[in-house]
Amino acid sequence: MTIAGPVYLGCRYLWQHRWRSALVTLVVTLGLLLPAAIWLVVDLAEAHLRERADSTPLLLGAKGSSLELVFNGLYFSENDQPRIKLQDANDAAADGLGRSIPIYARYQAQGYTVVGTTVDYIDFRGLQFKKGQAFTQLGDCVVGSDVAQDLNLSPGDALVTTPERVFDLTGVFPLKMRVVGVLAPTGTPDDRAVLADLKTTWVIEGLAHGHQDATQLDDAVLEQRGENRALNASVVEYTEITDDNIASFHFHGDMKDYPITAAILIPRDPKSGVILLGRYVGEDRPLQLIRPAEQISNLFDTVFRIRALVTVLLVVVALSSFLIVGLVLLLSKRLRSAEFMSLRLIGASPGVIRFLVLFEAIAILCISVLLTCGLLVALWFATPWVLTWVV
Repeated sequence: MTIAGPVYLGCRYLWQHRWRSALVTLVVTLGLLLPAAIWLVVDLAEAHLRERADSTPLLLGAKGSSLELVFNGLYFSENDQPRIKLQDANDAAADGLGRSIPIYARYQAQGYTVVGTTVDYIDFRGLQFKKGQAFTQLGDCVVGSDVAQDLNLSPGDALVTTPERVFDLTGVFPLKMRVVGVLAPTGTPDDRAVLADLKTTWVIEGLAHGHQDATQLDDAVLEQRGENRALNASVVEYTEITDDNIASFHFHGDMKDYPITAAILIPRDPKSGVILLGRYVGEDRPLQLIRPAEQISNLFDTVFRIRALVTVLLVVVALSSFLIVGLVLLLSKRLRSAEFMSLRLIGASPGVIRFLVLFEAIAILCISVLLTCGLLVALWFATPWVLTWVV
């Protein structure tokens, strides 16, 4: 009997018992996939996070968790970050050792973080515009590519912020912002951010107020008493900054005392960076200045140790699964004794029968390897996209 005969019989057997073959293939595939997938995902996550951290020299924020500061200042994912003053950012760069870019990432608009900053941030990150231009006045905003796609926004549209509380006793209402620009895709958290001027985020906080003009809400009038109108519950309460009322918006007190959550510091040179770091050393300092790249490295040092432990456990589970698969194939060989006896009667040698069993095992292994490679390639393409949503 030639090799073609056992190969044909093996393929027919696998197809005849396709559900059992599929189950065995699935077990082997998972045993191969899970350890490799963990290494791949962690490596891609590290590359994704490290790239943005490496491009940010220094980050200034309130004393506390340095990792939370990194995630707020770089990835806009921690909205409860303690606040500092704008003056703190100005003081850090006051003597010309570097320049500061303030970040105020606290509020949301339709599920996306509103990032208060300056136009210097757009230049620092090298962001390009797909449509429109940068924000130039109070109430303007620039949306990332994912925000524009998900909410179907273009320059000229409006975006209303989300209040922190449903019933806000302080009278702080949502802000209706004008979309003036859409950023080109970058594959970074900027794709899911709404960039606005710092003053715009301070308006969201309630440091300036506005409301709809009651004289133009004829359909919402509940009661008219002379020139006074009582409006019903259908009125949408929000602050809208228009060309007609923008001049009326003003801020009380010194803006240098207004809040931000972080500030990016760009040293003039490496020596200036070391000097700046030295100024914020000490337990008594209310502020901290960190290198984001170091914090991400520390984070992944821990992740790598956990990954190694999890990988060992998954390898043990995989080996156990492979032993069970081997037992299944061995029992299958015993159950097929009558089939093998028939093959012997028609002239098949013991070597051919062993080759038949070996071919079936190798076929399952090859299919599992191909599936594993295909899934890893799909994971390699999908992970960066998923990370932009998670981080």
